[in-house]
Amino acid sequence: MDRSNKGKFLRLIHLDLTLLLGLLVISGTGLVVLYSAGQRDLDLVTGQAMRLGLGFAIMLALAQIPPHYFRFWSPWIYLAGILLLLAVMVAGDISKGARRWLDLGVLRFQPSEIMKLAVPMMMSWYFANKPLPPRLWHLLGGVSITGVPFLLIAKQPDLGTALVVGCAGAFVLFLAGLSWTILLGLVAALGAAVPLFWTFAMHDYQRQRVLTFLDPESDPLGAGYHIIQSKIAIGSGGIYGKGWLNGTQSHLDFLPEGSTDFIFAAFSEEFGLVGGCLLLTLYFFVIARCLYMATHTPDTYTRLLAGSLTLIFFVYAFVNSGMVSGLLPVVGLPLPLFSYGGTSLVTIMAGFGILMSVYSHRRTPTR
Repeated sequence: MDRSNKGKFLRLIHLDLTLLLGLLVISGTGLVVLYSAGQRDLDLVTGQAMRLGLGFAIMLALAQIPPHYFRFWSPWIYLAGILLLLAVMVAGDISKGARRWLDLGVLRFQPSEIMKLAVPMMMSWYFANKPLPPRLWHLLGGVSITGVPFLLIAKQPDLGTALVVGCAGAFVLFLAGLSWTILLGLVAALGAAVPLFWTFAMHDYQRQRVLTFLDPESDPLGAGYHIIQSKIAIGSGGIYGKGWLNGTQSHLDFLPEGSTDFIFAAFSEEFGLVGGCLLLTLYFFVIARCLYMATHTPDTYTRLLAGSLTLIFFVYAFVNSGMVSGLLPVVGLPLPLFSYGGTSLVTIMAGFGILMSVYSHRRTPTR
């Protein structure tokens, strides 16, 4: 099949070749790094490859759905997600001190993952037919749409997912043209609420994470151990790294969670500053392509949805690389398409499927 026929085939199945190549390169690199970080465990790599295959299959399936179906189902998906979060509060499974999972017998999942897509879908639906930039009463409605699931998820507690959900709603508000005056006012209000949030809303382990971020050396063998070992791994990689399979921090078990949340540190130790910069460039390439696609969608709903889904992916990459480098507190967000795990991976790939749908169907406006 020549290049033109390949392009026609990809357009026929509503996939963007440029974005697809970027995702495949990141995913393939992640499997290579996972083999090293996971102590050369082929079962680990095989399991991750199967999850990636499922994620790409979901992306392909969602890309075939015209955007007007997403728009129609947005409020119902959001409502179902809220009901599931309430069900978690009542009957959710408790694991490691947190009530996040819902066990239906044949399926055990985190309803909070649904809200990473449901909130931007609902927010985009809410503002689609309203004058932009949003007026004050519309702004209050948008804040409520985001605030309810944010509080329910933070209550579990799951601060990392709550952060993503909160950012998803904030991104839609920003893309809807929220004035800088109101935006700065909201930032000031949040800043003023920090002492109350610290005193009454945060759990002890969450406060400890912030204190550890400010001074990890205060407890080097306890709360600060993760971030200290992560920075040692990144620093020991130097400019060019120690080479694939030659990392000592992960192979000698000094680096905790080297195949999950801290896989960027394991990668940096083996491929150095150059490798880390190239990886971040790959993420930037994917984000830039997604933003380009978002600007070429046909209406307000699809533009807001595509833009917010892109920025959610940015939050994952930015927060994870920042926390393993000691620039941000540890919040438990994986490096997208890289860290071992399945739940967030499927959600991320579903987001890319929706984005490809709204871009590939742009010649048929939804309103």
